[in-house]
Amino acid sequence: MDSLNDLNGTARQRMRTAYSTTAQRGFTLVESVLVMVILAILFCLAVPALNGLLARQRLTTAQADLIAALQHARGLAATSRRRILFCPSRDGQRCADDTHWEKGWIIGPYRSSNAEQLDGLPVRVHDDYAGLIITSTSGRKRIRFQPDGTSGGSTVTFTLCRPGHAEDALAIKLSNVGRVVGAKIVADEAAQCANGS
Repeated sequence: MDSLNDLNGTARQRMRTAYSTTAQRGFTLVESVLVMVILAILFCLAVPALNGLLARQRLTTAQADLIAALQHARGLAATSRRRILFCPSRDGQRCADDTHWEKGWIIGPYRSSNAEQLDGLPVRVHDDYAGLIITSTSGRKRIRFQPDGTSGGSTVTFTLCRPGHAEDALAIKLSNVGRVVGAKIVADEAAQCANGS
């Protein structure tokens, strides 16, 4: 009988041990809250870096978009054998008298008798580049492509940046023969762009 009691005692002990290990599975409320606090801190540290990454991506996208638009305007001039105007626009209909392009731009044919505005409706329109500054070389408010694909005048530089962030600035150069390239930016041009001038 003693051996049966010992056996029952051992079985009871095993049941208590099995029950106590199953009762301790999972996380306590304190552990869960601690994990949530750590995740929140990591999230707060990652958001500014992610915002900077997204802003730089918007800048790179704007540069690629402007390069494509300039190439499109040049190609349109060459294939249609017409003069094509590429200019900043605030309303998507008329050229603005400004060297700032971040509010949008338009592309379309123009007449030599009125080289300041489009002759009819724009062929292509782009709206606002939110949170960016895009300027062209001082005095170059319009890009005029000739029927042979050249652009009159001297080389034009477009400077793209975020307000207050000269370190991310990008540039586009358009030569008078119509070649468009993304280019390295000069430090003082980047600083002027970041200051909004």
